[in-house]
Amino acid sequence: MAKNSLSIMLLGILLFLSCGCAGLLVGGGAGAGTVAYIKGELKSTEEASIDRTWEAAQEAVKDLEFVITSKEKENTSSAKLIARDARDKKIEIELKKVSEHLTKVTIRVGVFGDESLSRLILERLKKSLGKGKK
Repeated sequence: MAKNSLSIMLLGILLFLSCGCAGLLVGGGAGAGTVAYIKGELKSTEEASIDRTWEAAQEAVKDLEFVITSKEKENTSSAKLIARDARDKKIEIELKKVSEHLTKVTIRVGVFGDESLSRLILERLKKSLGKGKK
């Protein structure tokens, strides 16, 4: 009887782990500050309003001496900045409001992405956000 109970318990644990539920325990704390590079895009959630993040994105692009070719901020829930670097690579920075104090940032460099340049842009953006804190 004890052998059957042990087998059932092990089977239950295996099912729990294989269904992806364990991912909820491991990744459930993901929030602001989380950064992921997936399919050529660097995604991050920053603890700042979309307005502060918009200003920081523009400052980061200027600091890196990129040329801004397009700026769109039609409302208070999203914005998009397009720039070009010295090698004429297109850089897209998209912002989406998550809440009053959280903004999702997506950075894509070129068609296929450039992780190191994307991370550099994000670091400059974060540095600019840090300047604006009181």
